[in-house]
Amino acid sequence: MEALAPILLFALVFALLLLGYPVALTLAGGSLAFALACAGLGIFDLDVLGFLPGRLYGIIANQTLIAVPLFVFMGAMLERTRIAEQLLRTLSGLLGGLPGGLGLGVILMGALMAASTGIVGATVVTLGLMALPNLLRQGYDPRLATGTISATGALGQIIPPSIALVLLGDVLSNAYSQAQLAQGVFAPKTVSIGDLFAGSLLPGAVLVALYALYLLAAATLQPQRAPAQKHGGAGPDTPTAAALIRALVAPMSLILVVLGSILAGLATPTEAAGVGALGAMLLALANRTLNRELLRSVCESTLKTTAMVFFILIGASVFALVFRGLGGDVLVQGLFEEFPGGALSALLAVMLVIFLLGFVLDFIEITFVVIPVVGPGLLALGIDPIWLGVLIAVNLQTSFLTPPFGFALFYLRGVTPKDIPTAAMYRGVVPFVALQLVLLMLLFAIPSLATWLPSALR
Repeated sequence: MEALAPILLFALVFALLLLGYPVALTLAGGSLAFALACAGLGIFDLDVLGFLPGRLYGIIANQTLIAVPLFVFMGAMLERTRIAEQLLRTLSGLLGGLPGGLGLGVILMGALMAASTGIVGATVVTLGLMALPNLLRQGYDPRLATGTISATGALGQIIPPSIALVLLGDVLSNAYSQAQLAQGVFAPKTVSIGDLFAGSLLPGAVLVALYALYLLAAATLQPQRAPAQKHGGAGPDTPTAAALIRALVAPMSLILVVLGSILAGLATPTEAAGVGALGAMLLALANRTLNRELLRSVCESTLKTTAMVFFILIGASVFALVFRGLGGDVLVQGLFEEFPGGALSALLAVMLVIFLLGFVLDFIEITFVVIPVVGPGLLALGIDPIWLGVLIAVNLQTSFLTPPFGFALFYLRGVTPKDIPTAAMYRGVVPFVALQLVLLMLLFAIPSLATWLPSALR
């Protein structure tokens, strides 16, 4: 019974999550109840819970996590400006004459929005409101149109600055420290969120290229699915160079300031997030959209999202403490060490589990439940933490698109015409999920896609 206790705890928490109970309360309440039951059986030492106040204080005092509300504020502020609308109009006019050109404009706009906001829900809804009617009006196949918007909107998961990468970096850093301490390294290295940002840049660019190639291929082989846009009439004219520069200068300047300062080592992610939040306010002011009501709305949205994230973090910390108190970390590491095929086979198994969990759980739940369990064991086998982090981030991105709980599909469903069935939207994202899996295979075959840039910038 004692050896099975960590597995039973994981199964209990997973079952409660599937039943729809709140994530934070499930992680904390379920773990504490299980700990008390195990203490009654004599297989858990309640003194372990004495470490809980220190862990909770560490979460609240974590300087890195201050970047979360700042990035959320930046994304929410940019969502409410007219930058995205102007950018889509310009890119549509520039690429609309090409086969699938309007779809390509949506992909490029989504990539720029991902790099400037990092919030998946905001990007999907914005693209759905502004781009989907144009795509359908131009005669695009509804499956291709909704699939393109859903997948493009989810780029905010892998392209920095991403809230998911910030959270994943913090969890991986703790797991890496645990793995090194277990190996007798008492001055452990940490996983820098800046390194994780740098590691995800090339894979993010490759994924954008894969999406664009797929759309070009679909438009060329089946032009009726993605017809070229005719200029004149209702369609926008080709923009001038000045108009193109004006449309690109706002998002590109914000990307340069935020990401450039982090990658160049001039600012920490938290400092860069602060500058980004201020920059978003200045852009809103320049677009004459900044007012008291907007500021209040953005602050309320930021407060709700941040409270949710930190509440889940607290619950996850309780779960991780109880899991370790039951010897779960030793059990998982032992299983990985005895896994046939070594570290690579263990990593493949974990990636398969994360992919399957993505069908029923969102990325936050997987990050805070699964990664603390499997991370230390994988890292103790010598797997590069940046490579592992990027692999997990790409894998988690599929959770936004895989039914039945693909949140990008839920976001888009709310702004999609009712005559487009949900089944068509599910079929539309299948090729894009396949492309994400192709990127995963490329990362397995060429780890330097994730590790080269962080090493070059050190």
